[in-house]
Parts: sequence; structure tokens; C-alpha cells
Amino acid sequence: MSEQEYLGMHAGAKPELFRFAEKLRANMTEAEMKLWDFLRLKPKGFKFRRQHPFSRYILDFYCHKAKLAIEIDGKYHELPEQKKLDETRTIEIENSGIKELRFTNEEVINHFERVKDVILSQVD
Repeated sequence: MSEQEYLGMHAGAKPELFRFAEKLRANMTEAEMKLWDFLRLKPKGFKFRRQHPFSRYILDFYCHKAKLAIEIDGKYHELPEQKKLDETRTIEIENSGIKELRFTNEEVINHFERVKDVILSQVD
């Protein structure tokens, strides 16, 4: 991967965001660990990264080849102010040409096959 491709993959993320992402990778939630166990196997040959710095955000999971971000939301994402922030974030990410999928922790833990099917439908 060229330096230009690498920089584009991170959309100008600042160094401190990379350091924070490293901490997040060391402290994954149960739902993130469950999904990572699947994504790390490169489903359909697509490589995913976890806690991927992108612009001013950290994407829970990201596949550059598919231009696909996957977010796992905990309960605090149900708060009205967080919902508004999430909507703004989604618009910015999608305006960069990346499709975003969002699942709740409960969906990943309790309906994992359905979550996998949705993800696999996006990486063809």
C-alpha cells in the first residue's frame, strides 16, 4: 500500500487518535470481541481492521476494500444527545464514500447469525 493510500484510508486522523485507538483495542467489549473473532478470519477474503482511526473518529471495525464501517453501540447511544452526534458522524463518514452498519451490543450477542448475514451481504 502506498503512503497516499494509507493516508487516504485514515482521512487525516491525528496521532493522538491513533494512540486512543490502541487503548480501545486493548479494552474491547464482549460484543466487539465476538464480532472480531469472526471478522479477523477475513470473511469472503475481506480484511477488517478494529478501532480504525478515520478523520476525527475511531471506527469500531473497518474494511478498506469494501469501504465498510461497522459500529457496535452500547446503551449510551440511546441517549438523545448521543443519537444526534451519531447521526452527524454517519453523515460525515458516508459523505467520504464509506457505508456504515450499526448494531447494538444485544444484536451482536443474541442474534449473531443475523449480524453476520448483514455484514456478508455488504462484502461482495
